[in-house]
Amino acid sequence: MESKKPAYRTIDEYIAAFPPDTQKILEELRAVIHSSAPNATEKISYQMPAFDQNGILVYFAAYQKHIGFYPTASGISAFRKKLTDYECSKGTVKFPIEKPLPFDLIREIVAYRVQENQAKK
Repeated sequence: MESKKPAYRTIDEYIAAFPPDTQKILEELRAVIHSSAPNATEKISYQMPAFDQNGILVYFAAYQKHIGFYPTASGISAFRKKLTDYECSKGTVKFPIEKPLPFDLIREIVAYRVQENQAKK
């Protein structure tokens, strides 16, 4: 049986599949991640946008009611106190789509993940 989900090859393709308002949020998120990890490369992994630098730094994905941000379990645990306003699980933060994303916090988390991956090298 064929999957109904498209197979994205690029982050541009992924973002283009969403309504204009969601595209704007995703593009802003992408730019913020790039500003915190300028040497990271973009890829699609698990059919989600991902940023790689010495291993995956973060993933993100859009849903009807939230933006999923996946900074791995270590990224969540390191920022647990700053993430109390958001629904979180082991490796996931759900940012409500109708509220502005906390870009300063996202920058901090991405920078942390860059340092963490750099240390593993």
